[in-house]
Amino acid sequence: MSDEEAQKPLTELLAPASIRLDSSATGRDDAIRQTGAALVEAGAVDPSYVDAMLERENSVSTFVGEGVAIPHGTLAGKDAVKDDAIVVLRFPDGVDWDGNPVSVAVGIAAKGNGHIALLSQLATVLLDPEKAAALRNATTPDQVYELLASSEDDE
Repeated sequence: MSDEEAQKPLTELLAPASIRLDSSATGRDDAIRQTGAALVEAGAVDPSYVDAMLERENSVSTFVGEGVAIPHGTLAGKDAVKDDAIVVLRFPDGVDWDGNPVSVAVGIAAKGNGHIALLSQLATVLLDPEKAAALRNATTPDQVYELLASSEDDE
C-alpha cells in the first residue's frame, strides 16, 4: 500500500449513504451486524466480513470510550475487503456494549494494513471529548463530514 493511499482523508472514505444517524439496535452484536451490513452495502466488503467483525469483538472489544465503538474485522477477514471505507451509525437510544454505553459505531474496512492508519485518524476525532460529543449528537450527514474534515485540518 502506498503512503498516499494510507493518508486518504476520512471524508473520502465515507459515502453519504453510509451515514445513518437514526439507528437502533437490540445489543452489541446487532449493532455490529448493522455496521457490517452498511459496509457490505457500500461495496467495501463481502458479507463474510461481518463474521470477522463479530469474531474480533469476541476477542477484543472495539469500544474506544466517549460513547464510541469502532467495529472492524480480524486479520483473517481482510481477504473479504474489496475497498477501504468507513460507515457511521448513530444509535440515539444507546447500545449496551459489554457494559459500556455506545451511541456511535464507526465501522471500518481497509485492505492491507490500512486499518491501522484509519484507526489512528479516527482516534484523533473520537478521543477528543468535544468532537466525540458532537458526533454523538450529530443529526445531519454534513455535521459528520465537518467533524471528520476537522481532524484532517489538525494533521
